[in-house]
Amino acid sequence: MTDLPPADNATDLPPADDATDSPSGDVPRDLDAPAVPFLKRRHRPRRQAESAAVRLVATCGIVGIAVALAAILGTQDVAAWIIGLVVSVTSVVLAALLWSSRTL
Repeated sequence: MTDLPPADNATDLPPADDATDSPSGDVPRDLDAPAVPFLKRRHRPRRQAESAAVRLVATCGIVGIAVALAAILGTQDVAAWIIGLVVSVTSVVLAALLWSSRTL
């Protein structure tokens, strides 16, 4: 193992426009690889009814997760108050994350 001195200036770094470091050549030049969006941006805002329907379905999913968690804990002979506490905290946290989202 050799000890290399730290880079003191920017001349030691490879040029920023070098496309050989990128695994795919279709990455936009203005964004680094981790910042490239996975999905395309919406060209129009979501309608109020569509947003309400998405939030309703997601809320039903939270209830389903809470029920599944309670059933699993119930089969493991966990005290009822612990089941209630874990399920209620989980559902409140998930609902807070859901309802604070600006994209839904």
